[in-house]
Amino acid sequence: MTALAAERPETMPEATTESTPSPSELDEVLWQAWKAMELPEGYRAEIIEGAIEVSPTGRYAHAETINLLRDELALFLRGGDFVVRNDGNVIHEGRVWIPDLYVAPKDRERYLTDDGLGVTAAAVRLVVEVVSPGKRNQERDRVKKRREYARANIPVYVIIDDHDAEGTVTILTEPQPEKADWVGVHRVPYGTEVMIPEGPAKGFTITEAITGARRG
Repeated sequence: MTALAAERPETMPEATTESTPSPSELDEVLWQAWKAMELPEGYRAEIIEGAIEVSPTGRYAHAETINLLRDELALFLRGGDFVVRNDGNVIHEGRVWIPDLYVAPKDRERYLTDDGLGVTAAAVRLVVEVVSPGKRNQERDRVKKRREYARANIPVYVIIDDHDAEGTVTILTEPQPEKADWVGVHRVPYGTEVMIPEGPAKGFTITEAITGARRG
């Protein structure tokens, strides 16, 4: 389902030290390639762990879960200083992610990148991914983005995974950027209510009314 469009090469041909591109130079090439991409409608591109990954938008059930969660979170956050958003670029040190949902300050102007392409990861207080079918999609959300969001020090990462056993919700907290991992890991099966433990969405509960939309 996910096509690997471009990536930083793991090995380079033999060359002198002077002619070998540095990691920062390779990152810049990747960044410029991402900015120049023109994708067909219904596709999106992200830079994840040194590679540009192109993926299609999710199926109806995937979108329905996101919409239900967004509606409930919007009500929960109403009147406060934070809002829930989706389909926006979150940018951190040359990487670009497009989370299914994220929570950020209502006044996001000071968190916009200089080129206006997205918000910096420093703005994001919570990020949510709803896992799509397929090995590449599952690896992206369960493994790669788990590491990336920890590296960016995003406080809370929620994974709604219809393809883990009979379905699970995992809430990751206390990121360790230097280890690209998390201290707090709370994983529950579908049908068990689970509460966001910190941040502007603290106290918000993910219920079966939201995860049940994935069935069928």
